[in-house]
Amino acid sequence: MASKGQLFAGCTVALVTPLRDGDVDQGALRRMVDWQIDQGTTILSPAGTTGEAPTLSRLEHERVIAAVVEQAAGRARVLAGTGSCSTAEAVRLTRFAAEAGADGALVVAPYYNRPTQDGLYAHFARIAAASPLPLVLYNVPARTGCHLEPQTVERLAHVENIVAIKEASGSVDQASEILCRTELTVLSGNDTLTLPMLAIGAEGVISVVANLVPKEMIALVEAFRREDYSKARRLHAHLFPLSQALMNLAPNPIAVKTALALIGQGNGELRLPLTPPDLRLREVLSVILSRHGLRVHESGAGA
Repeated sequence: MASKGQLFAGCTVALVTPLRDGDVDQGALRRMVDWQIDQGTTILSPAGTTGEAPTLSRLEHERVIAAVVEQAAGRARVLAGTGSCSTAEAVRLTRFAAEAGADGALVVAPYYNRPTQDGLYAHFARIAAASPLPLVLYNVPARTGCHLEPQTVERLAHVENIVAIKEASGSVDQASEILCRTELTVLSGNDTLTLPMLAIGAEGVISVVANLVPKEMIALVEAFRREDYSKARRLHAHLFPLSQALMNLAPNPIAVKTALALIGQGNGELRLPLTPPDLRLREVLSVILSRHGLRVHESGAGA
């Protein structure tokens, strides 16, 4: 089947939210946007899981989206995180993202509530009806406590402005079934599975590791698109240890924020209930970063 829409095909960076002394660091966020665009990033996704969205106040959430849209200034598309466990709040955030000039909305399945499949369908359909923005569904059952089943995704695929799904269940079978049932653009939600997902028909990734090495993840996706499978496999093997570490050493975004601080790109500050990693994790990350070819700064290593 041909894809229903390729607006968000390729490599999207799931941006971290820089913090300083408990507040969102708007200056650092804008510098991050510029750096990503300089690296070749064409799609930015602020205020998602990696952006610590559940801990952002309503005003902070809006300001993060607006700042990324304004700083990108058309140089990159913005896929704004607008999900919530409340349908009404997700509708409000999605409408705000549209007004702010975002190019699309990434809407996670409602967490904690554990709705039925009918409830999930009604949730996403209500959001889609409330805004003209293209919507990307986000299935990440390990985080939300509910699973967006392929049958429900198939129903939602008939909603005109639902164009893609970020599939982060970790199941290639799940992604395969969605590809068989729908024409949605399927995006990997796990960096370690990007190449296997591309191999079955996915068209990109929403990436955490690209906060650190965007050029490499972009190159992997582009190599696969050019049918240079040997290069794609080499890049997968090169990225795999770092991607696996960011996913497994600590709950996201603890590891990626710590890694950014270790290489001198940020201070690693988190917001409770997330807490800084211990010395052992920092040491492990330092070794992995060095093996990847990234220079660890002494100040970051001791932060």
